[in-house]
Amino acid sequence: MGRHGTIANRKASQDNKRAQVFTKYARAISVAAKGGGDPDYNMSLKHAIDKAKSINMPNDNITRAIKKGTGELAGETYEPGSFEGYGAGGVAVIVDVLTDNRNRTTAAMKHAFDKYGGNLGVPGCVSYMFERKGIILIEKTDGVDEDSLMEASLESGADDMITHEDSFEVQTTPDAFDAVSEALKAAGYEFVEADIEYVPSMESAPTDEHAIKNLKKMIEILEDNDDVQKVYHNCSLDLED
Repeated sequence: MGRHGTIANRKASQDNKRAQVFTKYARAISVAAKGGGDPDYNMSLKHAIDKAKSINMPNDNITRAIKKGTGELAGETYEPGSFEGYGAGGVAVIVDVLTDNRNRTTAAMKHAFDKYGGNLGVPGCVSYMFERKGIILIEKTDGVDEDSLMEASLESGADDMITHEDSFEVQTTPDAFDAVSEALKAAGYEFVEADIEYVPSMESAPTDEHAIKNLKKMIEILEDNDDVQKVYHNCSLDLED
């Protein structure tokens, strides 16, 4: 499945890093809550809460994160940012972050890229190889009919649906993402993941085993950083196995 990995690998990775993932999602909730603490009137907050609930983040953690964002509780101030560069083998990489210390995060990004054969670049150096798309990932099970899902997706405004080994990937424009995700939820579909992401418009497939090993390690180090929300790349290989 390339950039998404298999459902089983994704779930195993989340289980192994559950506490760390809670921390990342709490930050996202707090930042989104700056725009208002009611998810009925703040779609960004609603998405952040939905993602947290998808990994069974406790309601107390979610409530506390919202209150930190609205100022009802004291907490750090996080700001969004992104870093771009090339990993080993010439693979394009974009890293989305939420940080309370830009200098610390920049140093950590540079260290990770340099140590594993990559090169941290300037804004825009690789983002032209990606498109912003809404991505809704639904696990392929006996209860999900491919034709019905395709019909429901397209009728609600989706652009396309890609069938993978163990999942269906519904793609939308960023503007149509909310309408499509709400329509599919109302139709009873459960999401493995739903977000607006960077999707590569051109892919890279390194063949050197050492480069692939370094690329995997770099992405692992980046994802382990609490400041990092998500790492995107244009490698067509499954780096989560």
